[in-house]
Amino acid sequence: MSVSVSKLNGSPFQLRGLLTRLYSTRKGEVSTSDPQKDNIRRYLYPPNIRNKATPTGTWRPDVARALQRAIPSVQAHETIQRAWLLHQRHIRKKRDAELQRKFNCMRQAMLELEEIDSRLFREANKQEDPRARSLVEVEAIKSMSEPEKRAVESRVRGLFPRELRIPADTPPKNGWPHEWRAFQRPLA
Repeated sequence: MSVSVSKLNGSPFQLRGLLTRLYSTRKGEVSTSDPQKDNIRRYLYPPNIRNKATPTGTWRPDVARALQRAIPSVQAHETIQRAWLLHQRHIRKKRDAELQRKFNCMRQAMLELEEIDSRLFREANKQEDPRARSLVEVEAIKSMSEPEKRAVESRVRGLFPRELRIPADTPPKNGWPHEWRAFQRPLA
């Protein structure tokens, strides 16, 4: 909606977009939204997208013509699609063959380890509960302070220790914590 306003000399001029009526406003109410944002929104998202292409590419009337120019026949399109699927199948088979080769090498290495040293083979294949604690660990936890207990209980075997500082290029702002000591976890 445009409003006619008269200048000091009496000649009217148009203020377009300054006062717009939105669908959510009542008749007679004036919208207080930013006119620049309204204009940008109107250009980016036109109310009737059937008549022209949208900038976001959700609807383009010339897609069928462009495809017809690029791929003139249905048979050519189906041939290209089959070739693409064949290419994807070859890549998938290569990847599966590589994974199968790695698995066979790992199985062969485990068989050789079992022949060479059965104790190491059992140790390598041992399933353990990461939450299980040995008697030595339980006794050591009883004598620890509360933060040390939480640090020991939160650590999962085989993972990188959480309390270890991340290497950085610059020192911390408050300097080095000289009173900090690493928590000793008993090995069982």
